[in-house]
Amino acid sequence: MSMNTGILILRLLVGLLIAGHGVQKVSFHLGGKGLDGGTEEFRADGFRGGILTALAAGGGQIGSGLLLAVGLLTPLAAIGAIGVMTVALSVKWRNGLWVQNDGYEYPLVLIGAATALAATGPGDWSLDAAFGLTPYPLWWAALALAAGLGSGLLTRIVLHRPSPGARASVSSGHRARSA
Repeated sequence: MSMNTGILILRLLVGLLIAGHGVQKVSFHLGGKGLDGGTEEFRADGFRGGILTALAAGGGQIGSGLLLAVGLLTPLAAIGAIGVMTVALSVKWRNGLWVQNDGYEYPLVLIGAATALAATGPGDWSLDAAFGLTPYPLWWAALALAAGLGSGLLTRIVLHRPSPGARASVSSGHRARSA
C-alpha cells in the first residue's frame, strides 16, 4: 500500500467521523437527537448560547470533517477539527483519559490525526493536489495545532458558564473574606 493510500484512508475515516458527529448535533440522522437534542447536550455540559451553539459546533464539525475527507484546504480543515475536538476534550477532561469512563481519549485521537494530516498533507489523491495547493509547508501543522487548540479553549472560556456549585463557593468564599 502506498503512502497516498494510507493518507486517503486516514482522511476519509477521520473526516467522515467528525462530519458525522456534527450531523448528529443538528439532525436526527446518524442517531442524532435533532437540533433540540444538540442544544440540550450543550446546555447539560454547561454551555450557553442554545441553538446557535449547537449550530456552530455541528456546522464546524460537518465543514471541517468534509474538507478533511476530500483533502481540500487541509490545514484550515485541521484547525476546525482540532478546535471542535478541543472543546469536546475540555468537557470530558474531568472524566480522565479513557473513553469507557466518558473520558477524552477519542477527541485526543482526532486532534492527533488532524494534526498529522496537517503535517503530512492530504496526499496526491486530494482536491488540494488537484488544484495545485500542495505541498503545504510543515509549519502549517504547528499553526493548525496552535490555532485549533487556542480556538477550542477560547470557545470553552467564552461559552461555558461556571457550575452553580462553583458560583456558590466563590460567593461564600468572598463573603467569608470580607466579613
